[in-house]
Amino acid sequence: MDLAYNTAPASNRERHASIIAAWQLAQSSPHTLAAYTRDLAGYCAWLDDLNLDLLTVRRVHVDGYRHTLAGAPTTVARTLAAVSSFYRYALAEDVVDRNPVATVVRPSVDADHSSTQGLNRDQARALLAVAHKDSLRSNALVNLLVFTGVRISEALNARTADYGHDAGHRTLRIQRKGGKTAKVAVPAPAVVALNTYLGTSGADLVLGHSQSLPLFTTATGRPWNRSEAFRTVQRLARRAGIQGQISPHSLRHTFATIALDSGTSLHALQDSMGHADPRTTRRYDRARNNLLKSAGYDVARALA
Repeated sequence: MDLAYNTAPASNRERHASIIAAWQLAQSSPHTLAAYTRDLAGYCAWLDDLNLDLLTVRRVHVDGYRHTLAGAPTTVARTLAAVSSFYRYALAEDVVDRNPVATVVRPSVDADHSSTQGLNRDQARALLAVAHKDSLRSNALVNLLVFTGVRISEALNARTADYGHDAGHRTLRIQRKGGKTAKVAVPAPAVVALNTYLGTSGADLVLGHSQSLPLFTTATGRPWNRSEAFRTVQRLARRAGIQGQISPHSLRHTFATIALDSGTSLHALQDSMGHADPRTTRRYDRARNNLLKSAGYDVARALA
């Protein structure tokens, strides 16, 4: 009896699993790791369909791949950045002789514009009210995101031992992009919501008597999954009557715009949000094109 053998060639991800795994280990941010891994997997699948090898392609092939990418310019740019990151790593390890993405034209992304939909003050209040009625966990998460502007990944990766006290301020220690640790102030509404959710006044956390557990968990004690938290925010936004594409990042956007509208300086907001580049913070300044705020008027008044 003849035996049938599977002669299908191994995929790029199988053939080059070692270098891909090494590149993944070099990523310092869990969020970046997850996003870049998805992007590289999609790229490898495209190469597989064309019988192209991950380590021998040239720019012309990547140009072809770029034309298959759909979505917002920021999404396309991030996908190409992920692929380029892999090749930069492989080049540094002498696995390839060039980075074929290096000279590929990428979409122009306006550093002064954010496509994220934020909430106005009335919508933010409505969302907070709905979250309060939904559950203790929903209320704690929404309050933390709205009143501190932390990223959803920063909130979900925090642990109870990170929730503490410093010089009269309630604080939360988080891990920013790039692996840097930061301590953010937690305002009173979020403190009340977190304390109620955690079942504590916060004193035991401040004194360090509590066991360190994930700050946000499921009913079984497992860490709250990012996608589930994402869907919770979307569900609450719909219940609050808020139209559009609302996400946890919308609440970070809301924090920034309301802070600037309320008089927070760009430098202070930059520090609060952990932005390395002030242009990133400036995207949230809705009054930046207001002619009444022209610096020329301030100079004229000073010299009058």
